Amino acid sequence: MPYEILITRQARKDVEMLTPKLRNKLRELLIHVISQDPYEGKKLLGDLAGSYSYRLSLKDRLIYSIDESKKTVYLERARTHYGD
Repeated sequence: MPYEILITRQARKDVEMLTPKLRNKLRELLIHVISQDPYEGKKLLGDLAGSYSYRLSLKDRLIYSIDESKKTVYLERARTHYGD
């Protein structure tokens, strides 16, 4: 059973800044990869411990957390982590 995907307010702002091509790629990744197996991403450490990262483009990443009890993934960010 796929996980439900919820998008935070900050992630919505990030998505609005993406190109249409990246928005389509994001949609495909959320439906076909993240909702099916959210543990596919890289587990993060430090300030973002408990969250996961998945590459969207060369510089852009998805940052998300997983609530296993609710079978829900919370998309937290959808932009670069390089400060651009």
